[in-house]
Amino acid sequence: MAILIDEKTRVVVQGITGNQGKFHARLMAEYGTRLVAGVSPGKGGADVDGIDVYDTVEEAVERHGANASIIFVPAPFARDACLESLEAGLGVVVAITEGIPVHDAMEVMAFARTKGAVVVGPNTFGVISPGKCKLGIMPARAYAPGPVGLVARSGTLSYEIAAALTGAGLGQSTVVGLGGDRVVGLNFVDVLRRLEGDPATSIVVMVGEIGGTAEEEAAEFIKGMTKPVVAYLAGRSAPPGKRMGHAGAIIERGRGTFESKVDALTGAGAAVARLPWEITGLVQERLSTAAGD
Repeated sequence: MAILIDEKTRVVVQGITGNQGKFHARLMAEYGTRLVAGVSPGKGGADVDGIDVYDTVEEAVERHGANASIIFVPAPFARDACLESLEAGLGVVVAITEGIPVHDAMEVMAFARTKGAVVVGPNTFGVISPGKCKLGIMPARAYAPGPVGLVARSGTLSYEIAAALTGAGLGQSTVVGLGGDRVVGLNFVDVLRRLEGDPATSIVVMVGEIGGTAEEEAAEFIKGMTKPVVAYLAGRSAPPGKRMGHAGAIIERGRGTFESKVDALTGAGAAVARLPWEITGLVQERLSTAAGD
């Protein structure tokens, strides 16, 4: 099994005629993702590498049974693209776009809840269930099928960690990028809950960072998990008061500090790595301990 996406997922690419949409659609198709259609308003009737292009998501759903979308459109138009996918009944919407206005993102998330749909991102690297489906911009060579569920706020760190796990023979069940903007769809708890219930996942790796309280909230959920959790937190050396990379990586009124997150996670029973390359050893150790039980 996998969470969110699998080999049966039927994907529509919004913004497929743009440079980024076209480039990543080709890579996703080469990986084996079932790209059934593209959407680019005003360019219906065209095709991109053999993928039919439509003016609306509704047409793509009617003709091809699409049930997920990935969005490569500029930030000013991303709100409409997300709402269109959700209105068309798609269950998973992956918003790669960075810098979507906060109020636009809030409107999208509220509408998604009314539809019972999942929004991944915005400002995400996407989702991959190795060997089954890649719905994102991550380098495919970093991943392999296996028992490790990985959820991350940082794209680059997650690639490095996944590649190290793969190199050690520890493949992944599903890898999810939450997104780095202030308002995103899924949070750590949402993904941890799904991975806890996934038979293909034996252990979870969580990659967090300073800012916000998502990791502390995740720690409360981890206390009740039956699967071991290994975590890494970026931002240990970040200068106080300075935003580091992501819009969500902001410490406010003393909340969201590196120390508070580490304390919460270790208190919940998670193993917290000081450096990214320590994660593989901790995963091996926790899996060995679980097998001994």
